[in-house]
Amino acid sequence: MLPRMVTEAAADHDIPGGYASVREAYDTVAGDYAAYFPDTWAETSLDLAMVDAFAAAVGPGSEVLDAGCGAGRMSRYLADRALRPHGVDLSPGMVAMARHDHPDLDFGVASLDALPFGDESVDGVLLWYSVIHTPPSGLPQLLAEAVRVTRPGGHLLVASQSGHGIRDVAPSYRRFGHDITLVRHLYTADDLSAGLAAAGSSEVARMVRRATGSERDDQAVVLAVRA
Repeated sequence: MLPRMVTEAAADHDIPGGYASVREAYDTVAGDYAAYFPDTWAETSLDLAMVDAFAAAVGPGSEVLDAGCGAGRMSRYLADRALRPHGVDLSPGMVAMARHDHPDLDFGVASLDALPFGDESVDGVLLWYSVIHTPPSGLPQLLAEAVRVTRPGGHLLVASQSGHGIRDVAPSYRRFGHDITLVRHLYTADDLSAGLAAAGSSEVARMVRRATGSERDDQAVVLAVRA
């Protein structure tokens, strides 16, 4: 069994450079975020098919890490598919919402580039739009951490808005009355696959779909297996 997650946020000086503002932003919007995204209503059937493929690949009863769990909605989706998720997020506010809304599941505060898990300790890692606030210079370390904690033969699923460059997402939160600073980085499926390969895993499948509804960018999802 994995240990219970840490219960307190890391001190400010322990937060990697650039991520303190990300944590502050999500702490600010946590309540409204959890209310607006209580479940997977925003995902398309294609998106969820990739998550289902991940769940099937690791198998029922497997311990998986929901890295960048936010308010816990994807952890709930994984638990409903007979997996045992452990959720971590940089934002204490988001973790508090996850614990409130899903008290039967395990959540804790952690930075994704320094995960509080031993080597080869989980059967799979879900990075569901969890890499988008990491700049390209930090992506290799983040993916290496995810691969490090995955057992050989375990699977990883990584999703991102597809493309290159950055988007300012702060305006999306102004309608809720929040004045924050928050940008996201775009990554193609090739970017994600190459990063995972460099960390010691290989691509199994990918899904790239066009933007739909209010989405501004295409979406990329990569399923990989650790060698």
